[in-house]
Formats: sequence, structure tokens, C-alpha cells
Amino acid sequence: MQMTHHKGQIVDIHQRRIFPGEITVEDGKITAVREVEAAESTAFLLPGFVDAHVHIESSMLPPCEFGRIAVRHGTVGTVSDPHEIANVLGVAGVEFMIENARRSPIKTMFGAPSCVPATGFESAGAALDSLAVADLLARREIGYLSEVMNYPGVLNHDVEVMRKIECAKTMGKPIDGHAPGLRGQDAARYAAAGITTDHECFSLEEALDKIHAGMMIAIREGSAARNYDALKSLLKTHPSRCMLCTDDMHPNALVDGHINRLVARAIADGADVFDVLRCASLLPVEHYRMPVGLLRVGDPADFIRVENLANFDVLETWIDGQLVAENGQSLIAFSASDTPNQFNVRPVELKDIQISASPGTCSIRVIDAYDGQLITGRVKETLLVNDGFLHASIEKDLLKIVVVNRYRPAPVAVAFVRGFGLKHGAIASTVAHDSHNVIAIGADDESLMHAINAVIGSRGGLCAHAGEQVHAHLPLEIAGLMSSQDGDFIAANYELVASLARQMGSPLRDPFMTLSFMALLVIPDLKLSDLGLFSGGTFEFVPLVVE
Repeated sequence: MQMTHHKGQIVDIHQRRIFPGEITVEDGKITAVREVEAAESTAFLLPGFVDAHVHIESSMLPPCEFGRIAVRHGTVGTVSDPHEIANVLGVAGVEFMIENARRSPIKTMFGAPSCVPATGFESAGAALDSLAVADLLARREIGYLSEVMNYPGVLNHDVEVMRKIECAKTMGKPIDGHAPGLRGQDAARYAAAGITTDHECFSLEEALDKIHAGMMIAIREGSAARNYDALKSLLKTHPSRCMLCTDDMHPNALVDGHINRLVARAIADGADVFDVLRCASLLPVEHYRMPVGLLRVGDPADFIRVENLANFDVLETWIDGQLVAENGQSLIAFSASDTPNQFNVRPVELKDIQISASPGTCSIRVIDAYDGQLITGRVKETLLVNDGFLHASIEKDLLKIVVVNRYRPAPVAVAFVRGFGLKHGAIASTVAHDSHNVIAIGADDESLMHAINAVIGSRGGLCAHAGEQVHAHLPLEIAGLMSSQDGDFIAANYELVASLARQMGSPLRDPFMTLSFMALLVIPDLKLSDLGLFSGGTFEFVPLVVE
């Protein structure tokens, strides 16, 4: 029988007290928590952190490598929605994530993706109907129904959507929400269908409407959507209704910190330390019934040691009584992953991305992108037709945006976007929520063609093309979403392509993360799928040219 003793200042989030004590661990379980007069260590022992909603794929790392990096920051569990890879590979993609996660000690609770594809207005690599979702929900490894993005389907009682919800309710598994901007009676009707959480709130008023409807709010601060500032007062007024999440976190951000950074930020902003720690551990563990310990006798020995309750730099992370990270270094060995994929698209030619127009000027609808937000606006602009085609206007920051179906040969969708700020060159990616076709933005057609063809050539990845002599490319060989390489290596190379995009003029903090949401049709308002320009506000296609 293996027994270890851990001494320090014990943070009891249940009794809301801190005391000098000793924890005894035997065979992965906590067998005693004893208070002493004076602990030998001034460091603090507390429950490990849980990311209450994350798409592991957005880290560009498979689950085993994501976990190897995340434990450095005190993360012991995640609530993970695998719908990114499900949109590419279907059930086989979910099974890949489950099997790969078994190689990591981090406790990953996967959900059954509810919306694959996210809408019927785009081309994905797979579709999961209610029977497929029911089969997934019946699996022990699947703990909940993933975010129900088709909120119009819920409000209008779409048969397939409601079957998935009823299946989860019958099995007693929680149902995650995704309803950006939904307010008032519509939010109440959405919650009444059995949906228990939402991580998409971008205003305090929206979050309060959903809390009053009985929902939990996952306060999100990731690489693209950053809603903490808008919602942070909830940690003081409604702490029992909040959890913390990242949703989507790119690799360069993950190596710097995870939920621990959001915890430190909340406490620095004046939130009660016990309230914040409960949001970061107890509440998601209880809501999703996760097998994660909370520093009680009989619990799995999942806990962390931190130097202080201000910056939350993690000295040690323990999972099931095993030391998995120490002094910022993971003790988990790197191992390469398999590389399942689906790619069937030829290189594009200039004619594929050109937009013909009659001589003169042309009034067009333009996607308006915002830094740190998934939502977009729409504006009307005028472009001068040159040589019979519409071209990007650097002066007006009107860049061409392109989506290429990567699953089957099809016409290319082309429109215009404002907010990316490129002065030259182009960026392209196969991380394009949620169908993950090829998406690109560029200041000229030639650069767009080169960037798109670079990621097509590697069957997935990111590319920043600033000219023949200045080119950065990060292959993502696992479903065009993740790499099988070492996480620190991927983080460094991701920063190279993102840095080049910024050098090309983009003012965005994370240009590739913002790019990845320009095809997410369920987030209002104007987006581009491989089938055309789409309004998430009215849920219909709209023409590029304004008559």
C-alpha cells in the first residue's frame, strides 16, 4: 500500500476556511485530513482546477498532449466537447478523442456532440443524427449532451433536436447550452427544454436572464471569445451559478496558463477566494458528476499546491495520488498520436476565388469582425470594379474571405470582411468552426491562392503567406485540427504564424482564432460558409451584392 503525507495550509472550499494541516493519501485516495497547530509548509493545498467547457481540438493538441501541458497549471479535469473532430470524422473522431485521452491522467469528461453539422447551411465531413447521439450517450465515457447550438430548433421544437435532448434527460445526463444573445422569455423557454448551462453570454443582462431561468453560466475567457470583463460581477452577486471555462484556447496561450490565470484575475478583481475556487472546481464537478476529488476524505487525491492565493503559480499537481507536474514542469512523458484525417480537395486556381462584376462601382455586404468576440456585425461598403472583378481594398480594410469545401469538390465561396487589417499577404486555416473547411483571408488573390494551397498540400494546418520569401506554415495532421508533435513545439510554431499575421498588419490579438469563427453560422450575425454568405440573425443566406 502506497502512502504519502502532504503538509501545508489546507484550503477547505466546503467549510470556507484555511487551516494548517496534513493530508494522507493511500493508493490514490485521501484517507485523512488532519488539522495541526503549525504546518511545516506555508504553501497552500487546494482542489485542482476544472475547465467547465473546452474544445480540446482548439489547442491543436490531442487530449493526451493537452493534458500533459494543462497539468502544469493545476488543471486536473475538463468538460470537453469533441464536436470539432466529430464534424470531420463523425463517431470515429469522438472515439479517437476518448481513446487518446486514456493515455493522460487528467480526468476528461466528454460530451455527445448535439449539432453535427452545426447547421444545414454548410458542408461538414459527417452527420450525427439522434440515433448516433443516443448511442454515444449510452457510453460510460460520455457524461453529457454537448452544447445545443441549434437554439432556433429548440424554440421551434425541431423533432431531431428534441429527440437528442429527451435522450439525455432519460439517461439523466446534463445538457449544455449555446444560445448567444438569447434573452427574456426565449431564454426561459430554452432553459425549460432541459438545458442547464450556457457559455456564450456576452452581456451581463443576458447572463442574468439565463440565471433567472435556472441555468448555470460558464464564464468564458479563451483565445478568441473573452467575456470575463462583461460577466465578472456575477462572481460577487451569483457565485453559486457560475463556472469558469476557456471554450477555445490556442497552444501558445495554454503553455502560459489555464484556469489558474482566470482564478488569479478574479481574486485580484475583488471576488471572494472561496467563491472563485468553488467556481473553478466544486461546481463543475458536482454539476457534471465528475470523478474528480475535492480534498475530502474518501475522494480521489486530485489536488494542487500553490505558493500563494494571489498569482496561483502551481508548485505541484497531483491526480489520483500521483505527482504529475512540479514547479511548472509536466512529469508526463510525451508520446506521439495517430493521425486520422479526411481531405478531398484539389488546389485552387486564381479563377476559383475571383468575383466578376459589371464595370463601375458595386455595393456589397461585408462581415465586420471584432477582436475578442465570436459575434460579427454587417456593414455595407462600395468597391470599384477593376478589370471586371472585385478586389480587396487595403485602404478600406476590406479583405477577401474565402471558404473551400475540403470534403468534396465544390465551387468556392467568396465574400469580404473588415477588421483583420492585413496590409499585404494572406492567412489560411483548416480550423474553421464548425465544419472545418479551408478558410482564408487575404489582401490580394495571388497571396490567397498560395496560402490556401499550402494548407491543402499538408492536408490541414495554418499558413501565413507574406510573399515567396516570407512564409510560415504549421501542419495539423490529425483531422486538420491537431498536431501529433510536442505541445511546446506546436505553441512556438503557432506563435510564428500568428506573429507573421500581425506583422502583415493585423491588429487582432489572435488573428487565426478570430479567423476560425468567421464560418460559425450559429453565432450572429454575418458569416461565410462554403455555400455562401449567411446571416446568423435571420438564419438565411444573403447575397454579397446589395441591389
